[in-house]
Amino acid sequence: MSVRQSLLAILDQGPCYGYQLRAEFDRRTGSTWPLNVGQIYNTLDRLERDGLVAKGDADERGHIYFEITEAGHREVQAWLGSPVERGQGTRDELAIKLAVAATLPGVAVAEVIQIQRGASLAQLQELNRAKYAGASPDGPEELAWALVVDSMIFQAEAEVRWLDHTEQRLALHPQHAMALELSTERPRRGRPSGTGAGAAPAVERAQRDDTRVTR
Repeated sequence: MSVRQSLLAILDQGPCYGYQLRAEFDRRTGSTWPLNVGQIYNTLDRLERDGLVAKGDADERGHIYFEITEAGHREVQAWLGSPVERGQGTRDELAIKLAVAATLPGVAVAEVIQIQRGASLAQLQELNRAKYAGASPDGPEELAWALVVDSMIFQAEAEVRWLDHTEQRLALHPQHAMALELSTERPRRGRPSGTGAGAAPAVERAQRDDTRVTR
């Protein structure tokens, strides 16, 4: 999530000082992504360095206001008008954990999945309780909070479905057939090749195939 662009978009509504920016960010995200003041001011320093905001004078209480520049306004418009790019690979800790666990000799992967499913279901229940205990999303702050919580609920539901799918898929393979012993070959420098080269080449091949079909 881009804190930089989010803060810049808020400044596009008017000048703000650091604590005010944090409060405005919380209002618009339902306080689901806590930011500390140090992070706010570090981001403001970088925005000022890049010519996207300008530092104004301090008020009678010592608050220093930051104003967006024309370049900053253009960046906000570009951010709002472009999609969020998803990486072709994954750094999801759970996916990597299960992929590694499934190839480790002697690891009961089914137990690892059961433990995770219990935690994921507990999180899903907690999110649903928070959603239904909250006020109806009539106002803008309540609606913003509901949007973020709904996203978290969908992600938790998808995680549980993926765990079910993973469990069923691994059940088709004997545990000993999945185990990978340490390789005795010296790895070569550079990117790996072959079928295990990663998701990106597979995605690129699929995209090329789709292009051929549509032509």
